[in-house]
Amino acid sequence: MTPFHLAFPVKSLEETRSFYEQLLGCKVGRTSARWIDFDFWGHQLSAHLTEATIVEPPANPVDGKQVPIKHFGAILEWKDWNHLSEKLKVAGIDFIIEPYIRFKGEVGEQGTMFFLDPSGNALEFKSFKDPSQIFAT
Repeated sequence: MTPFHLAFPVKSLEETRSFYEQLLGCKVGRTSARWIDFDFWGHQLSAHLTEATIVEPPANPVDGKQVPIKHFGAILEWKDWNHLSEKLKVAGIDFIIEPYIRFKGEVGEQGTMFFLDPSGNALEFKSFKDPSQIFAT
């Protein structure tokens, strides 16, 4: 799969670097006084410093939960998703949506969780019990 590139706003490069590098385990690539590149599970994220207010995005109801409309994340292997889930719980992350299993025992069974980075950017990490069902209907 070809990696994607995503640029997003942050209010502090120091907090952002700590969060993505130390907590999420992303390797740091090129940096400058105004941005940092991260290896986000093989994809390139560019965190760009802004002085503008970063507003938490609105949400839509999904499965009785409020899912942020604007979000990004990664699809992980099942064991890696569980490991990250536990790591985030231990770190005291304030989840928007606690880690849980959707469609249990059905086509598209998946683990998902939502939380914010230090700048208020919404992240979703998910995993499919059967990765061949990522695009199943």
